[in-house]
Amino acid sequence: MSSTIKGRNFAVSGMFFMLGLCFGSLSSRMATIKGELSLSDGVFGSVLFAMSAGVVLSLPVSGWVIAKLGSKLVGVAAITLNAILLLLLPFASSVYQLAILLFMSGFSYSAVNVSNNTQASLSEAISGKTELPFFHGIWGLAGFVGAGLGALMVGQGISLSVHFGVITAVTLVSALTCWQFLHDRPGLEQSGRAFAIPDRSLFNYGLIVFCSMACEGIMYDWSVVYFQDVVSPDRKFVGVGFMVFMGAMTAGRLLLNRFVDRFGIKRTLQWSGMLTSIGMLVTIMHPSLVSSIIGFCLVGLGICTVIPLVAGAAAKSSSMAPSSAIASVLTIGFLGTLVGPPLIGFLSEAVGLRYAFIVCLVLAIGIIYRAGEIPEQSWGRK
Repeated sequence: MSSTIKGRNFAVSGMFFMLGLCFGSLSSRMATIKGELSLSDGVFGSVLFAMSAGVVLSLPVSGWVIAKLGSKLVGVAAITLNAILLLLLPFASSVYQLAILLFMSGFSYSAVNVSNNTQASLSEAISGKTELPFFHGIWGLAGFVGAGLGALMVGQGISLSVHFGVITAVTLVSALTCWQFLHDRPGLEQSGRAFAIPDRSLFNYGLIVFCSMACEGIMYDWSVVYFQDVVSPDRKFVGVGFMVFMGAMTAGRLLLNRFVDRFGIKRTLQWSGMLTSIGMLVTIMHPSLVSSIIGFCLVGLGICTVIPLVAGAAAKSSSMAPSSAIASVLTIGFLGTLVGPPLIGFLSEAVGLRYAFIVCLVLAIGIIYRAGEIPEQSWGRK
């Protein structure tokens, strides 16, 4: 029995790893794709919005389909499609073809994401322990591997088609292997309604994820610019803040499962908001190299647990099927990634980038406040 559980957890980890590997590989070659089609910054930004639109529009659809067909089937089919789309991207010969492929890539990404979180919630239900942060840590680790391989491919002058061909082959073989071991529990996955308006509890979870993902989006898009323009270190240290932030997020997700089991998810989320707040205050009040590195590390450690913990809580909803509940929460959350980064740009024009980052402080306080609205008894673990 124990070996069976380990095999299923290994397969779930494999699905998270493949999703992160494809994501990191694509992100690492965006500049190459832009250059090969000779796209301006404005046009390329519009093309990237097509990918974001695919991610957001897919979420409610994915939740409904998974509730009907199961996360095992949808997850493996979607990661297969995502890998094939990666293989096709180097052959896009126009901005329209690229936009369509990226939209479909975002759409399939969300389907895998919801499927993976549903699978991980099944692992939690069986073990009675917190598992989701660890699985999300595997995604982050895979993203590092994908980005590192991408940098190596760029340095060696390896073409997009060869690079993405290797990643696609690895993903397809891995998906076939994982298929044999993934959870297949239709009775648990199809309980509750496949589609419904989120109740008050789910909406509150969604607001928590909105604050978290808006902050994450700001860090992804603006942290390097913040270091360059505000911290102003030696050129070789410009990217170190983002690396520390990502490293802290990954390490936190891999290591904090037992903390959550001991102190409960509600208290963990409140501490997450506090760490993020402190990290932002440190770097805003004293934006030197050392203090900003410490601040970005605290932000990464603070924000890392929010999405996996809330996804796990949503999967326990009594009003919706697990996949649909996860999708509804993530739909609200992903709106934060669309709002946060542009807001920083507007505020930076008015008050400067340093003080525009106060938005992250406000979002962190929002996490603390909304976590306080969660009933204690629904989150505590014994």
